[in-house]
Amino acid sequence: MADLTAGLNPMQKQAVLRTEGPLLLLAGAGSGKTRVLTHRIAYLIEQGIKPYNIMAITFTNKAAKEMKERVEKITPYGKDVWVSTFHSSCVRILRRDIERLGYTSQFTIYDSDDSEKLIKDILKALNINDKNFPAKMVMSGISNQKNELVSASAFKEKAGDDFKLKVISDVYTEYQKRLKQNNALDFDDLIFKTVQLFAQNPDILDKYREKFLYIMVDEYQDTNTCQYTLIRQLSSKYRNICVVGDDDQSIYGWRGANIRNILDFEKDFKNACVIKLEQNYRSTKNILDAANAVIKNNFSRKEKELWTDNEKGGLIKYSRNESDIEEAMFICSQIKNAVDNGKEYKDFAVLYRNNAMSRIIEDRFVKSSVPYRLLGGVSFYSRKEIKDIMCYLKVLYNPSDDVALKRIINVPKRGIGDATVGKADEFAVQKGISLFEALENAGDIDELKNRSKKLLDFVSLISHLKEAAFELNISDLLEEVIEKTNYRGELEKENTEEALGRIENLNELVSKAVEFENTAEKADLPSFLEEVALVADIDNYSEDDNTVVLMTLHSSKGLEFPTVFIAGFEEGIFPSYRSIIDPSPVAVEEERRLCYVGITRAKKQLYITCAKSRIQHGNYISNAPSRFLKELPAEFIEDMSIGAVKKVKDISPVQPKEKYTPNKRGGFLGYSKMPVPKNVTLDFEVGDNVRQIKYGEGVVKAIVPAGADFEVTVDFKGVGEKKFMAMLSKNTLKKI
Repeated sequence: MADLTAGLNPMQKQAVLRTEGPLLLLAGAGSGKTRVLTHRIAYLIEQGIKPYNIMAITFTNKAAKEMKERVEKITPYGKDVWVSTFHSSCVRILRRDIERLGYTSQFTIYDSDDSEKLIKDILKALNINDKNFPAKMVMSGISNQKNELVSASAFKEKAGDDFKLKVISDVYTEYQKRLKQNNALDFDDLIFKTVQLFAQNPDILDKYREKFLYIMVDEYQDTNTCQYTLIRQLSSKYRNICVVGDDDQSIYGWRGANIRNILDFEKDFKNACVIKLEQNYRSTKNILDAANAVIKNNFSRKEKELWTDNEKGGLIKYSRNESDIEEAMFICSQIKNAVDNGKEYKDFAVLYRNNAMSRIIEDRFVKSSVPYRLLGGVSFYSRKEIKDIMCYLKVLYNPSDDVALKRIINVPKRGIGDATVGKADEFAVQKGISLFEALENAGDIDELKNRSKKLLDFVSLISHLKEAAFELNISDLLEEVIEKTNYRGELEKENTEEALGRIENLNELVSKAVEFENTAEKADLPSFLEEVALVADIDNYSEDDNTVVLMTLHSSKGLEFPTVFIAGFEEGIFPSYRSIIDPSPVAVEEERRLCYVGITRAKKQLYITCAKSRIQHGNYISNAPSRFLKELPAEFIEDMSIGAVKKVKDISPVQPKEKYTPNKRGGFLGYSKMPVPKNVTLDFEVGDNVRQIKYGEGVVKAIVPAGADFEVTVDFKGVGEKKFMAMLSKNTLKKI
């Protein structure tokens, strides 16, 4: 026991030793929560708890891998602890028992591209205009329902007479039907179906309750309703549930995370113990004081304040530049000067609110020969050639996967056109069979007889590769698929730089398979497919590469860097326009939490930059500095703007507890004067009658400049006031 608590601070020690009953660890940024969790697991084992009775859930494969490695270093029994992500845990459970829900254990997992393709097919089949109902919008709507544990049938009732919701409901119903026909699950289904499995099969739930006597959940503030329900199901018998999180870092509300899960923990789990981990081991005093000053402006939070024994550190450096190009030049010059003075490129990270902002910074880095990595771009497994070969593996494992089959049936080209595939698909739907089964019977189907040879040749190829899949390891199977399909040969014929790059990517895929074979507990085909399906971009991040890292603020959570730049610190960008025009304070509060996350990524030095003008949507716009700048105490900031004669306090008075209230112009105090957008034409004005596709007829009450667009307020009969961005709504909001 002495060894396991040695070196821990008093609150960390309490967290390790408190093993029984519900426990909430409010772990501030950089407070050593992973150390606490790993030592707590080791302490449980020391107290006689069997390792396989302990479950630890994280949100990323990277975090799970790190936790498992650290547990194994502390105790030799750590390898038997169930350390996994939510999704990976659910896959393991479903592989064993999903037959109870009418699927087979050989189900495949659809990524977002697969889901989007299926949604597009359904929109076409149901004659739904994809201009009014874009596939991504419909996908998001379905995902939101699943995160809230709303089934397709329940959503149909919920939709009522609302036209838009009824359309999404129809697609949702057909989407789930086709997923089941394809023996496939999407990401949301992995957790949704596990909750459903437990709810409908008490015997299975009880088996896992008896298995997981002690449960720990990291990043609890990021859980959605579905994940919350899963944890409640598993922990309800013995109540030995420890959740770790920080409500101040809850930044994923837009994808379903419910901050109330952590805020209401003591209500949900009676007699819960709450321990606050507030000592920060990462950042300087100045950085932490700045972060505390910003986050105190939120009202939906648990009271806590980070502190540190670290040095005071340098001031936060602020630079307002004339343009976005000059902003990128400033960032680049600061990095190059630091490297010239002994720093390394890997010491720096540039964070921004949205991916579009990376382009100008990338351009400047390229021109200045600054090596960088972009996290959040096209991931390795999303590249065409990798997706193609992985779809071959999916079909070998699950021939019912029509989405994967349609992708590869004519890749490389083998003379099987869309019309032929369409006829085969129609026949499969009519007969209630899979597309692959239809292809196997092509010679007996009148509509396919003319193309039956090519279709049967393809079936023969798949059959050969299926046999190989039983005999070969993953890397050799990949080589067999690449060679037998002539995929590499077709690329070699092209002999272009792009084709050669794709061949290198295929070689890298084989190398990754070899690595998988050497490290995985179970190196079989379904495990490899799961590994690829559940990988996240951040999982491939390595601290060892000597390059500057460019990523969004959302992607940066959980990481740390000696020096951090937060770019685009402007109203309308950070916080976003969408959050500003939201009538409730919830949206801006989440943006403020995102700001807090960004600030606390920095260990030694923080830069905040913005521009007086930048190009957005093809137009030059001018944004005011972010309201979050106003919340940073002046004594922590050094103004590095060219020609700056004033300190930040002259433009940003310290008002740490100021409550922002909307003014009549739709902006916020101190930021109501926005420049008039250029190149935006309106066919209506204040007082005009307009019609909107969803809300019907209304009267325009206000038109307010909002960066590159106008914010339009309309009062609808029987509905009330609604706000729209003019350019975004030009097809749905018309003058009568």
